[in-house]
Amino acid sequence: MTTRLNPVTTPRHQLGAEKARRNREAALAAFIAKKAEIDTMLARLQALSDNHFNAHPDELKWGDVATLEHYAELLKRITDSAFYEGEFAE
Repeated sequence: MTTRLNPVTTPRHQLGAEKARRNREAALAAFIAKKAEIDTMLARLQALSDNHFNAHPDELKWGDVATLEHYAELLKRITDSAFYEGEFAE
């Protein structure tokens, strides 16, 4: 358990520094949690891709192609944003 500083007896600059430190810790924890969530989604997508998106060659239809096009479009938006490409290019 963290001890909180007494706002009456603690200098203002020290209170601000403590608040900033707690804020950074909270941001780091949120970042790590969100990264873990993304890593889980990426692993699931990779497994689905390794299984050919559950498509069977003898049963493929144009709707299956459309579904993959939709997935690719969504992923392109993500990669364009992450790598500053496409509409996100500077």
